[in-house]
Amino acid sequence: MDVTFKKKKEVLEGEVALKSRDMEDSHEGFKGEIEDCAFEDEFITISPECVRCNLCVEECPVNAISDATFSRPAKILDGCVKCEICAQTCPVKCIHVIESTSTVQDDVKFHLKDVKVPHRKLRMESIEVDPDKCDSCSTCVRFCPTEAITVSEGETAQIDQEACVGCGACANVCPQGSINLVRELGPVIKTKELLVDEDTCVQCQVCEENCPVNAIKLNGDRVVLDHEKCILCEVCSTKCPVGALKLEMV
Repeated sequence: MDVTFKKKKEVLEGEVALKSRDMEDSHEGFKGEIEDCAFEDEFITISPECVRCNLCVEECPVNAISDATFSRPAKILDGCVKCEICAQTCPVKCIHVIESTSTVQDDVKFHLKDVKVPHRKLRMESIEVDPDKCDSCSTCVRFCPTEAITVSEGETAQIDQEACVGCGACANVCPQGSINLVRELGPVIKTKELLVDEDTCVQCQVCEENCPVNAIKLNGDRVVLDHEKCILCEVCSTKCPVGALKLEMV
């Protein structure tokens, strides 16, 4: 995806003025004048193609994704730290990392672009259907992304093990819990690097206090990073008040 939206600057200013009327202590005749500026951001979203496997939920290190159910896809929550592990893990690539750029000049432009994210290894090792539990409801068929499951009327679900990718959608949505899956999920692929400028660091401990996985510590006047724990999110680098921490693409 690579999309640009535009609107006139005066339209946005009118929207700001209109919004201000709903605010307490607003002044009559207020005009929403907006100076030229530019903003960049990144966000993660899950598309409706979610197959309800809940792999993203299981792998999120900060519990920032709500469970997918039969009736609704998984959802990114406010606690997301943009580590992109979910996007690397999704077996059907329905989790998107989006770069957004907003610029205000003569026009207001919003630019959205998909970030290419590598995919972790995912492989089915074994999968079985318990015939004593399966009630032939075909719920698993609906969500299988590779059409590897067939269910004849009144019969136990049959799984084509050559077509199965081991995502686990069927096991997650099966109301009877009749599907047993063993899969192999590879390690997270490092696409970024956290750089520490010891000369700039002022030992304020903001990074240590805010790290969601306790991967960064201050030892005397040195910043010590636990590379095994670090999920390469954006928290410490964005909160560092002196710019001593920088997250860069590898």
